[in-house]
Amino acid sequence: MTTRRKIASSAARTELADIINRAAYAGERVIVHRRKKPVAAVVPLSDLELLEHLEDRIDLEEARRRLNEPTVSWTRIKKDLGL
Repeated sequence: MTTRRKIASSAARTELADIINRAAYAGERVIVHRRKKPVAAVVPLSDLELLEHLEDRIDLEEARRRLNEPTVSWTRIKKDLGL
């Protein structure tokens, strides 16, 4: 189970090395707050890699859907825009 904690940005500055080690070795996720508003996160690299993989997959699915959309010629676009 991945743990998650919150920390103020002022405290994060002084505890950065510990935060990084806990993310890297304990799989901890840390949400950094500024004025009680979450602004950033430190996560294990495996979490980031998974997120990027999911984003790539979503982008690929969107591209495949768009391949089936009708196209408009550049000549037609220029004509419609009066160029």
